[in-house]
Amino acid sequence: MNLKRTATIAVVGGALAAWLAGAATSNRSMPPPIVTETAPIDARGAALANEIARLHERLRPSATPNQPARNLFVFHAAAPRPAAPIPVAPKPALSEAAPLAPVVAQPALKLAGIAEDPGPNGTTERTAIISGEGQLFMVKEGENVTPRYRVVKISADVIELMDLSTNTPRRLALR
Repeated sequence: MNLKRTATIAVVGGALAAWLAGAATSNRSMPPPIVTETAPIDARGAALANEIARLHERLRPSATPNQPARNLFVFHAAAPRPAAPIPVAPKPALSEAAPLAPVVAQPALKLAGIAEDPGPNGTTERTAIISGEGQLFMVKEGENVTPRYRVVKISADVIELMDLSTNTPRRLALR
């Protein structure tokens, strides 16, 4: 039984191998592969890539640059000129000199606006809006704007301040 079984396996295996070999090979002729031409846009892209590579080669420096004669990133000022001598005016004699009062600068005050409210007895109360010294002052007649000024009168478009140190009036107008 061994011989019969071995012969059967060999015959069936050979038949299977012949069948697979016949299926893998064919007598049909194969058509030639389809060759697609490159589109004009692809040809232009390839030409552009070649041109870019050529320009990169051209831009490469062939020699190393020399050390510049001056450094563009360092400021170098010219030597300072000696200052011209200041002419000294002759001092006046003691009899000619008159004592001057020190001039005190006025602070920068600006009238920003005037508000009117109906007051008692049908009168209008005005409030002046003044900007100055980095602040905004909302004052009525008789109130101080700064320690130096007091509001004397508020009209429709002008206010009058009294300088408490020199007793001189100062007017601010709307602009």
